[in-house]
Amino acid sequence: MRINIIQYTTAVLLLLSGAASMQSCDKGFATLNINPDATSTVVPQYVFTKSEYDGVANMMDLFLGHMQYTTSYNDVAGFGSKYVSSQVSQTYASFSNAYPDEINETGIVIKAVKDDPSKSNLLAEAQIWRAYCFSRLTDLYGDIPYSQAGLGYDSSLYKPAYDAQKDIYTDLLSRLDAAAQSLDGGKSTFGAADLIYNGNTNQWRKFAYSLMLRLGMRLTKVDINAAQSWVTKAIAGGVITADADIAKLPYVGSGQIINENPLALDLWNNDYIAQNGTTNTEGGKYQDVFISYLQSTNDPRLPVISIVYVNGVADTTSSIQKGMSSDINNVKPADFGTYSEPNPKTVLVLSSPRLIFTAAESYFLLTEAALRGWYTTATASSLYQSGIEAAMRQWAIIGGNAGAIPDASITAYVSNNPFNTAGSFDEQMQQVYTQFWVSIFPDAQEVWSNFRRTGYPALTPNNYPSNATGGQFFRRMLYPLSEQSLNAASYAAAINAQGADDLLTRMWWDKQ
Repeated sequence: MRINIIQYTTAVLLLLSGAASMQSCDKGFATLNINPDATSTVVPQYVFTKSEYDGVANMMDLFLGHMQYTTSYNDVAGFGSKYVSSQVSQTYASFSNAYPDEINETGIVIKAVKDDPSKSNLLAEAQIWRAYCFSRLTDLYGDIPYSQAGLGYDSSLYKPAYDAQKDIYTDLLSRLDAAAQSLDGGKSTFGAADLIYNGNTNQWRKFAYSLMLRLGMRLTKVDINAAQSWVTKAIAGGVITADADIAKLPYVGSGQIINENPLALDLWNNDYIAQNGTTNTEGGKYQDVFISYLQSTNDPRLPVISIVYVNGVADTTSSIQKGMSSDINNVKPADFGTYSEPNPKTVLVLSSPRLIFTAAESYFLLTEAALRGWYTTATASSLYQSGIEAAMRQWAIIGGNAGAIPDASITAYVSNNPFNTAGSFDEQMQQVYTQFWVSIFPDAQEVWSNFRRTGYPALTPNNYPSNATGGQFFRRMLYPLSEQSLNAASYAAAINAQGADDLLTRMWWDKQ
C-alpha cells in the first residue's frame, strides 16, 4: 500500500500536538508552524537582485517575429510574425508575470527603505528600476494597475484599479526626475546586490535620464510640448553615450536557470538546441525581411548574428545567408536547412549580458531631438553616425571576440550609408528608425514601441490565414483572461476608458 508521506506526517503532528495540548495549551506548536527557510525580515538587497532578474526576464521575445527579425513555418511559434488567432494567449504573459515578480519585488524594497534617510540611494535606484518595469508594461497594454499595484500584502487590496496611461507616464517621468536628483555618491548603495551597475550612482543617474529621454519621445504624437520639455531635461541631466555606461544585466550561463540569459535560453530551448539547422524544435529561422536588408547594405553585423549550417557546420559567410518567408502555411520547406538562424556564438550565448539601455538608443533618440531642434550641441548627422558605431561595438559586449566588428568595417559601413542631410524630416526619420530597427536587435519590444510611434521601419504586415488582426500589425497586448474574473470591475472600467481589449486598440500615446 502507498502512503502519502506528507499527509501521514501531518496527521502524526496533529495527534502529537493534540496530546500535548492535554497537558498545556501550547507546547512548541507555534515553533513547529514556522517555516525555517523563510524570514519575516525583508533584506532589500536580496529582493532588489531578484527584481532585476525578473524585470529583464520579462522582455518578451514574441516581438522578434512581429518586427520581422524571425519567423517560423508553424502556427504555434509563429504568432509574432503571423498573429494566429489560436495563439493570442501568448500576449497575456508579461502582465501575468510582472505583478507577482518585479512589480511586487520593487514595491517590497521601496517599503523597506523609504523611511531611512541613510538609504536614499537604495530608494532612488528601486524607483528607477520600478519605472523601467512599469514603462515596459504600460507600453504593452496601455492602461494598467499602477497606483494600487502590489498592495495585496500591505493593504489586502486584491482588485486594483487601472490607471490611465497618460497618468502613468506623468508619474513615471516625475519619479525618474526626483530619483535622479536624489542620488548621492556619498551614501550607501545596493553595492554588489545591484547586478546592473554595482551601485554606481552616476550610472544610475544616466540610466534614469536615458529612460526619461525614451519616455519623453513617446509623447511626440500626443503632447509635443511635454515631449520637448522632458527630452531637453533628460539631455541636460546626462544620458548614456559611453559603452561603459550601458545598462545591462550579466549572466554566468550555468547553474540555476535564473543565471542564464533568458532570451538566449528561450531561443535555444525552443528552436536551436540541436545545432544542425534542420530539426529546429519550433521551426524558427530568421525572416527574409531582416536578412535581405542587412545584405542590401553590406552590414558587417550580418556574419556576427547569423549563420547557416553547411554540412553540419555553422557558416557565417554573408553571401549565403537567407531569410525565410513568414507566410509559409504549416508546411516545413524542403530547403529548411538552408535558411539563416541566430549565431550560437553571439545571440545564443547563455552567459552573455542582456542589454537594457544602450548608447546606440540614446544616440538615435538624440538624432531625432536634433532634427526637431531640441538639441543643438551636435548635428543630426554626427549623432546618427555615433549611433551606428555604438550599435556595432555593442556586439563585442554581447559576444566577446565572436561579436567584435573591425573598426575598418564600421567606418566603411558608415561611409557607404551616410545620413541623408538633404532629406525631408519624414525621410530622415525613416532612415533613423530603420537603422534603429537594425541596431537595437534583439530588443524587439523597444523597436515595436518606436515603430508604433514613428511608423518606421516601413514594414508590411503579414496577412496570414486565420490571423487575429485582419492582416494588420497589432498595436497592444491583451489583458489575461483572469482579469475578467478576478478583477472584473476594474477590468471593465479600463475597457470603458481605453477601448476594446483588442489587439488593434491604440493606447494613449499611439495615435494616428
